[in-house]
Amino acid sequence: MSVRLKLALSYAGFLVLAGVLLLAAVWVFLLRYVPDSAINTTAGFVPNRSDLLRAFTPAAAAVLSFLLVFGLLGGWILAGRMLAPLDRITDATRSAANGSLSHRIRLAGRDDEFRELADAFDTMLARLEAHVAEQRRFAANASHELRTPLAITQALLDVARHDPTRDAGELVERLHTVNGRAIELTEALLLLSRADQRSFAREPVDLSLVVEEAVETLLPLAEKRGVLLHISGDIARTVGSAALLLQMATNLVHNAISHNLPDNGAVWVSTAVHAESVMLAVENTGERLSPRLVSTLTEPFQRGTERIRGNDHAGVGLGLAIVKSIVDAHDGTLAINSRPAGGLRIAVKLPTAPPRIDR
Repeated sequence: MSVRLKLALSYAGFLVLAGVLLLAAVWVFLLRYVPDSAINTTAGFVPNRSDLLRAFTPAAAAVLSFLLVFGLLGGWILAGRMLAPLDRITDATRSAANGSLSHRIRLAGRDDEFRELADAFDTMLARLEAHVAEQRRFAANASHELRTPLAITQALLDVARHDPTRDAGELVERLHTVNGRAIELTEALLLLSRADQRSFAREPVDLSLVVEEAVETLLPLAEKRGVLLHISGDIARTVGSAALLLQMATNLVHNAISHNLPDNGAVWVSTAVHAESVMLAVENTGERLSPRLVSTLTEPFQRGTERIRGNDHAGVGLGLAIVKSIVDAHDGTLAINSRPAGGLRIAVKLPTAPPRIDR
C-alpha cells in the first residue's frame, strides 16, 4: 500500500475508534442503569433497556459506517495535501538520477519538516552540480595534460624509426624527461584523488615539524635559485594525515620558491596557534598578480601567470589544487592573497588538535 492509503486508513481507523469509544461511554454511563424488565407506570409506554438497544443499534451502526466512509475520504484528501511536497521532491530526485542537476525544488510555505528536507536537497544538488562540473573540467584538463607527453613520446619514436643515424643518447635523454613528467603528473593525480576521497587515517601532527621537513627537502632548490628561506613560528598541533600535510607544506614552499624573483628572492614560512585553529602562512616575493588571476590559482593545471612549458620547475599545474584538496579534507580553510610589493601570501587554517589527557 502507498503511504497515502496507509494514512487514509489510519485516519479512518482512529475516527471509527473514537466513535466506538463514544458509544461505549453511552452504554457505560446511561444504558446500563435502565432496567431490562418491563417498566410499570401510569404514564404509558416506557422503553426498557432492550427497547433502547433495538432502537439505538441500527443508528449506531449507521453512524459508524458514516464515520468510516468520512474518515477514508477525508483522510485520503488530507494525506494527499500533506504528502504533496514529497511529489516535488520525488520529481527532483528522478531528474537528478537522469543527470539533470540544475533542477531545484524551492519549496514555498512555512518552515516545517518538508521545507527543511527540500532545502537540504537543494543544497545537496547545488554542491553535487558544482562538484560534477569541477570533475568534468578536471578530467578534460587531465586528459589534455597526459596527452601531451604521450604525443611527444610518439613523435620522438617516429623520428628515431625514420632516422636510424640520429644520436640515441639524445633521444633517450628526451624520452626520460618526457616520461618523468608523465609519471609526476600521474602521481599528482593519484594524490589529488586520495585527498578528495578523504581515505586516510587521522593522527596528531605538529605543523611546525612538517614545515621544517618540507623546507629541509627544498633547501637545495632554494639555494640553486638564490631564494632565501625564513622560518618562524610556534608548535602548531592539528589532527590529520602526516603524509598529506607534508605534501601540502612541500607544495606551498615549492610554489613560493619556483614563482619568485629571478634574483634575491625570499620566502617566509611561519606557523601560529589561535584559540580553535592553527595556521600555516607562506609568503614570497615575486611578480604582482591581479586578484582575478589569484582567484584561479587553485584550479587544476593553472601555473602562475601562464601555462609554462619547458621550465624544469614549472611542475604539472596541480600544486595549489592539491593543497586546496588536502585543506578541505582536513576541514580547514585556504586563503590566497597577492602582496602589494609582489608575490603571494597563502594562509592555511586547520582545526587545532584536542588537548592531551595524561593518565
